[in-house]
Amino acid sequence: MEFLDICDESGQPTGEVINRDIAHRDGVLHRTAHVWVIRRQEGRVQVLLQKRSMEKESFPGQYDTSSAGHIPAGSEPLASALRELAEELGIEAQPDQLTHIGTFRIRYEKEFHGHLFRDNEVTRVYVYQEPVEIRELTLQKSEVEEVRWFDLEEVYQEIQISRERFCVPADGLGILRNYVNQQ
Repeated sequence: MEFLDICDESGQPTGEVINRDIAHRDGVLHRTAHVWVIRRQEGRVQVLLQKRSMEKESFPGQYDTSSAGHIPAGSEPLASALRELAEELGIEAQPDQLTHIGTFRIRYEKEFHGHLFRDNEVTRVYVYQEPVEIRELTLQKSEVEEVRWFDLEEVYQEIQISRERFCVPADGLGILRNYVNQQ
């Protein structure tokens, strides 16, 4: 059983905790951390996306943020981002290798596997720019089916038209685009 801090609109814990399943059943505001793994290839920015396992409770089989997860009750966003990166992809990053680039809200209700899923999150966004070789990654099979490099701009353009292949959060991808465009 996983417990999360209930948080306010700015992402600050209120002092109350909630079971993850109940948070998603009732749409209670909680925190997550997302990490975008990027590289520059032939003058273009590419982003590593994970294909979600078909067993995932939301968006099974779609490409998503490089690494993402809930921030457990009592934990800090950076520590959670580092843990998720290690668990999902096998990347053992150091705190100074992640750059915090923004915060955004996720809020939606959608049915998956015959159940209503309510997501209500304040998400801290990080970027990881160290060299990554896909064949050297250790994927968490229960979470991640595969990973692939995609052109950042092509993903951004596609999600404006269709959400069939990608479930990446548009606001999170927008924060990443702004960050790389300022570099």
